[in-house]
Amino acid sequence: MADSLVIVESPAKAKTIGKYLGRKYIVKASMGHIRDLPKSQLGVDVENHFSPKYITVRGKGDILKELRNAKKKVKNIYLAADPDREGEAIAWHLAHILGVDPNDTCRVVFHEITKDAVKDAFKRPRPIDMDLVNAQQARRILDRIVGYKISPLLWKRVKKGLSAGRVQSIAVKLVIDREKEIRAFVPEEYWSVTAHLLSGKAELEAKFYGYEGKKKELKNRQEVDELLEKIKGKRFVVDSIKESKRKRNPSLPFITSTLQQEAARKLNFRAAKTMMLAQQLYEGIDIGKEGTVGLITYMRTDSTRISETASTETAKYIQESYGENYLATGKREQKKKANAQDAHEAIRPTSIFRTPDQMKAYLSRDQLRLYRLIWERLVASQMAPAILDAVTAEISAGEASFRATGSKINFPGFMKVYIEGTDDKKQDDEKFLPPLEEGQLLKKKKVDPAQHFTQPPPRYTEARLVRTLEEKGIGRPSTYAPTLETIQKRGYVKLEEKKFIPTELGEIVLELMEEFFPEILNIEFTVHMEEDLDQVEEGRTDWIQILDRFYESFHSRLIVAEKEMQSVEIKDEVSDELCEKCNKPMVYKLGRFGKFLACSGFPDCRNTKAIMKSTGVTCPKCQKGEIVERKSKKKRVFYGCNQYPDCDFLSWDKPVPEPCPKCNSMMVEKKKKKETWITCTKCDFEREKA
Repeated sequence: MADSLVIVESPAKAKTIGKYLGRKYIVKASMGHIRDLPKSQLGVDVENHFSPKYITVRGKGDILKELRNAKKKVKNIYLAADPDREGEAIAWHLAHILGVDPNDTCRVVFHEITKDAVKDAFKRPRPIDMDLVNAQQARRILDRIVGYKISPLLWKRVKKGLSAGRVQSIAVKLVIDREKEIRAFVPEEYWSVTAHLLSGKAELEAKFYGYEGKKKELKNRQEVDELLEKIKGKRFVVDSIKESKRKRNPSLPFITSTLQQEAARKLNFRAAKTMMLAQQLYEGIDIGKEGTVGLITYMRTDSTRISETASTETAKYIQESYGENYLATGKREQKKKANAQDAHEAIRPTSIFRTPDQMKAYLSRDQLRLYRLIWERLVASQMAPAILDAVTAEISAGEASFRATGSKINFPGFMKVYIEGTDDKKQDDEKFLPPLEEGQLLKKKKVDPAQHFTQPPPRYTEARLVRTLEEKGIGRPSTYAPTLETIQKRGYVKLEEKKFIPTELGEIVLELMEEFFPEILNIEFTVHMEEDLDQVEEGRTDWIQILDRFYESFHSRLIVAEKEMQSVEIKDEVSDELCEKCNKPMVYKLGRFGKFLACSGFPDCRNTKAIMKSTGVTCPKCQKGEIVERKSKKKRVFYGCNQYPDCDFLSWDKPVPEPCPKCNSMMVEKKKKKETWITCTKCDFEREKA
């Protein structure tokens, strides 16, 4: 008969841990929080030391009854929620509702769900850490006050269904500030001149650098023409060759934010999807003879450190698989950031010897892709640096100086396993220079001048926005994914071509927030608040004092806002389409699933339809319809004929308006690595997109 009850958050976790602990333990899942603040009211008594009013979460009655019945059958109760502030709070709520003394040794934590880690954790139970609980309570109450006090105001003055929050408001502000920079940007003209030269039969490219070794920017066509005139008839001579070795270090193991960024770059995963898959890998996967086992460590962390066991195991794998010279010498660790909690290890495989190829049979396609990313990142982080041979050749043509650069991998090191992605268009293009000698005469093949314009700062992708929030100390690992989801659901921003663009609604709400609640949008204020919460966790600050300090100024601003905030009417944007039922103009509306078209004659006419973005391409199948952008049930973009269902033409690749110059067929955009190419759907014609 069992003598202990163990409570975790999820059934998957319960199943895995139950197999490790055996028959003496009953393992149940609370399905997340069992108690929380009520949704229908503020639930915080601000006049009475911010006393929270907790209630049983709706729908959790049966689970609670099951836990209470299980408690009657055992002597001991262990609360094994996740090892973070929220997990500590879940354990505390469970202790309260089940009548467990939080000072008893009832709390068990583990950072990986493996047999050894779980059994070891149960040898060292501890009381519930009230500092962690209070830090989480303070955050929850703070966010509740901001959300439940400002949101009703926005409902009255702007539109129903809006919300405000500390982290989400700053995320929206970052997107809007970037858009303002883009709007205000004035492009500046500049030119490049590339000489295509021959050393024997080998070709190399040399870029114009300046005059007589001094750098010179070419700002207009006149300066380019002057250069071309100066080098006309001149010989291209190699003046000097400089060779150097460059060391490139591997990236450190993943933390939550870097995992989300890299999964976005390399796997095209949204932050929410990355965290969902990571949760599955952490909680446990059935891998055959070994049973159910957690494949990665806890996925909410801001630390890059790994345990000695993991380090030793990885070193052994590298030595056996690649050889001694591929193993890093010394220990590389990132300097701890001032706002980092450093409570857990980095995200890593629980065993490096469970290779992605071995796990392939047990994981879904996306689980495997994410696991491979985590596994390769850890292995590479413990490997030797790559050594690159860099060559720079200074070439003169009269008084004009040109420069050719090239590099090659001397020793691949960590690059044999993994190279970190980048938000830039091109990366790791290794150009090789042919053997050159000082004084060598090079044959001119052609000289290409090219006009360019400076580009505005790029819009935020999910990866860029997560990185910026992390760099500025806004939020914590657990907040990034839900924040990005919320600002889209509320209609404050939209994703177009994987980049965030603010909506009119987002700009209106931000303007009101900046006028009446500037401290909510003040990055320094928010960072300081995070530091205060960290001090609560460390037992150095009282959580009620923090809330008191915040609420004093916030409440006075709230009174002013309630009196002075004016109502804002957001007029519906009229489309070019007419309603096929009543012939009135269709207008754009924002619903819970995004924008759609609705008849302006509402409520007399209730006609609505999805927005179809035109590509300007005639359907190649029926020759009548036009190809439009659509979305599948899983929100994947595809392209189909607007005459559907009469015409069933479909393409996953985006059609381009111009026909193929070779065979006159339809051409589409295709991704090749990080480049976009225009390719014909019938013949072999292709070119890089300009």
